[in-house]
Amino acid sequence: MAQLESRKGELESARVQAAYIAAEKSNGFHKPAEFLEKNPVSFPFLLDEDRSVTKAYGLYHRIGLDAINIAYPATLVIDGGGTVRYIYRGSNQFDRAPVEQVLATARKLKN
Repeated sequence: MAQLESRKGELESARVQAAYIAAEKSNGFHKPAEFLEKNPVSFPFLLDEDRSVTKAYGLYHRIGLDAINIAYPATLVIDGGGTVRYIYRGSNQFDRAPVEQVLATARKLKN
């Protein structure tokens, strides 16, 4: 989140609307509702409590060495028509999409 928050201006100039999705209950292990209350973010945030969104995009991570019943970290760029134009699925909970790739994809859609 910090990567995208710090690049908010670039996302806006590329006409990109970012949103965060966490496959967790609001009072789950990481207490996301409390975190968001203390650390507001400037983009919409969905707590995917039943994992329906996560599963729809093939990002559900049932069990692994570093995860149980959550989502793979992922970044998607979806165009105005709802078509996924870019997807990056992390191989572990610390693997994130390079922000430059996300911005480059968004800029291409702008043209």
